Amino acid sequence: MGKSIMIQGAGSNVGKSLLVAGICRAMSNRGYKVSPFKPQNMSNNAAVTEDHGEIGRAQALQAIAARIKPHSDLNPVLLKPESEIGSQVIVSGKRIATVKAREYAKLKPKLLDAVMKSFNHIKKENDFVIIEGAGSPAEVNLRKGDIANMGFAEAANVPVVIIGDIDRGGVIAQLVGTKEILDTPDNQRIKGFIINKFRGDISLFDDGLTIIKKRTDWASLGVVPWFEKANILPAEDILDISSSEGGPITVVVPKLRRIANFDDLDPLKIEASISLKIIERGRPLPQNAQLVLIPGSKSTMSDLEDFRLQGWDIDLQAHVRRGGQVLGICGGYQMLGKMIHDPKGIEGPPRSIVGLGLLDIETTMSEQKVLREVTAMTRDSNLQVKGYEIHIGKSSGNDLSNSWLQVNNNNVSAASRNGQIQGCYLHGIFSNDAFRSAYIAKLGAKFSNVNFKDKIDKTLDLLSEHIEKYIDLDHLIKLTK
Repeated sequence: MGKSIMIQGAGSNVGKSLLVAGICRAMSNRGYKVSPFKPQNMSNNAAVTEDHGEIGRAQALQAIAARIKPHSDLNPVLLKPESEIGSQVIVSGKRIATVKAREYAKLKPKLLDAVMKSFNHIKKENDFVIIEGAGSPAEVNLRKGDIANMGFAEAANVPVVIIGDIDRGGVIAQLVGTKEILDTPDNQRIKGFIINKFRGDISLFDDGLTIIKKRTDWASLGVVPWFEKANILPAEDILDISSSEGGPITVVVPKLRRIANFDDLDPLKIEASISLKIIERGRPLPQNAQLVLIPGSKSTMSDLEDFRLQGWDIDLQAHVRRGGQVLGICGGYQMLGKMIHDPKGIEGPPRSIVGLGLLDIETTMSEQKVLREVTAMTRDSNLQVKGYEIHIGKSSGNDLSNSWLQVNNNNVSAASRNGQIQGCYLHGIFSNDAFRSAYIAKLGAKFSNVNFKDKIDKTLDLLSEHIEKYIDLDHLIKLTK
């Protein structure tokens, strides 16, 4: 039976996911069999697993860091926000319901058995399990029935290390305040702390470390400087999506309110010829783009309505008139059609809405979710394209006859007759190096020989070196239980 430790945060977005990935790669490099684990996650950036389930994209990256295959046990409870007050609930890789926040508060204690079952599976198969919390244990109003932080730590009887984010300021208050607000049993589980995202001379924070250690009686496990190459790695949080400056080919991406599976964009960031522009709501789509890419959405119909509210539909029509290319992926693909029908009220009250009308297709939402890894072929050049489908809804219409991606002769895509407008259900297409190079070449970019997966792997090794240098990993290992 393997040993475990839980990495929790003094706040949200303090860098837990990246640190867990780095620790997993560092321990794997030391020769240990290690696995990540996150009891409960909230993210619309999901990955399909080998057992045909879905988990948070961060856990998929951590699995790559640990050199294991992603599996639904790594993230047994995944919440995918569909509105301001409701989320889809994924348990052990499968959707079980869509509930409002108050309803989930009643549901989550019942999910502890599934969480512990997955955790025990992983413990049996590994030397170490590095567990990631969610949000912060300082949100003590959520402690009752908790399965994400201290509630899980108590149930699994694991020690905890708290991460503080110094980049936001107030890190001493973050950590000391966490100590003050937790009850005694939870406090006794915390064995150490790590300061993350430091910029500048680390020695300038020596007095700060002394104050935190004195006020909390926790061990300091290190001060971790900002990891500059983190932007290459897949982001989990919508707040972490960023533009990248590159070459003369501009790819514009409207930032949908419920944007999903935005790791589709990551391979484009490493291309020297590409400038990726993420357009915030309230800003027009730039006029100098070669490609407008409409990404996936967790709530296609409401995102389409908001797309129009931003005036992006008008900008998109102008882009098309200028001869620009358009690509829609998954929800973005559905938006490009003539109509979207939701007769059973999957995304809200039953209704139909008018699409952007750039593709001659219509989409009907259904309760059955498509969730699979696939290998497609390009119709024009027979290039192999590996990716995954994760969507509700089925599309039909004349433009499917212009399909440019096919899976076993079945269409998972559509295009206008002249190929200017394209859409597909396949995520991960740009992770395929040959396809990506050919696609951006048609936009005017130079052919590329960049290996995306190799780039990710080398970056994880650099992150491992970063972790080994700035975190007392030997001490952390001694704290595991």
